[in-house]
Amino acid sequence: MSLFSRPRRSGSSTARAEATGMEEQVIALRTALASCRALARRWKRTLTLAIGAIVVVLGVVLIVNREALQQTITDLIPALGIAEPVRGTDAAYAAYKSGDAETALQLARPLAEQGDANAQALLGLIFYNGRGVPKDELEATNWFRRAADQGNNTAQFHLGLMYSTGRGVPQNFFEGAKWYRLAADGGDAQAQFNLGVLYFNGEGVPESNVNAHMWFNLAAARLPAAGRHNRDSAARVRDVVAIKMTREQIAEAQKLARDWKPK
Repeated sequence: MSLFSRPRRSGSSTARAEATGMEEQVIALRTALASCRALARRWKRTLTLAIGAIVVVLGVVLIVNREALQQTITDLIPALGIAEPVRGTDAAYAAYKSGDAETALQLARPLAEQGDANAQALLGLIFYNGRGVPKDELEATNWFRRAADQGNNTAQFHLGLMYSTGRGVPQNFFEGAKWYRLAADGGDAQAQFNLGVLYFNGEGVPESNVNAHMWFNLAAARLPAAGRHNRDSAARVRDVVAIKMTREQIAEAQKLARDWKPK
């Protein structure tokens, strides 16, 4: 019996030692996993803050400093939504396009006073940018509003810009979002981008990554390929927002963009 009893004790000790070692390994693994989870949570918070900072900075730059990012005067004319200007305004637009804002002002003013929305939008641009006249944001607001009320997308975009930045009017994100939405619904790519920024930040509209993604996606499809404010920059911001979204949310945003039609 003694020959068999000693090996059993030795085997039992070995088994206990192995079990103890395995238990220590499990504890070590659990500790490591807990550390990884904590690190992942910290990185997730850091990434979320970084994403927010990127989009906020891009949004502020693209909204507030539009003159530095907007298209050249030559390229801006088609963006007015007037592929062929209404008869009677073509000379005014031609003058503005060539850089002769003073002549454009003289030609556009009587037409604007008669109620021509395109001429009113052009007057708004002239006073907003100070082309040929001293910059006058109050006068620009007046002409933009008159044109916007008639459905001119360029005027609607600029009213959204002025309200969201407090230029010429008291800052009001709700009003800014309202005018951006009208211009965006009409197909204005700049308005679509800026509306996406407002949805991402929850300014004037409920915060929504789905809606932000949709408007950035539409802007990326409609903005020009060249220029600092172009389709590539819109696509990059859209993809940054997508990092914060689930697959289902991205699919929803993509469907909204596919189904969208200009009004």
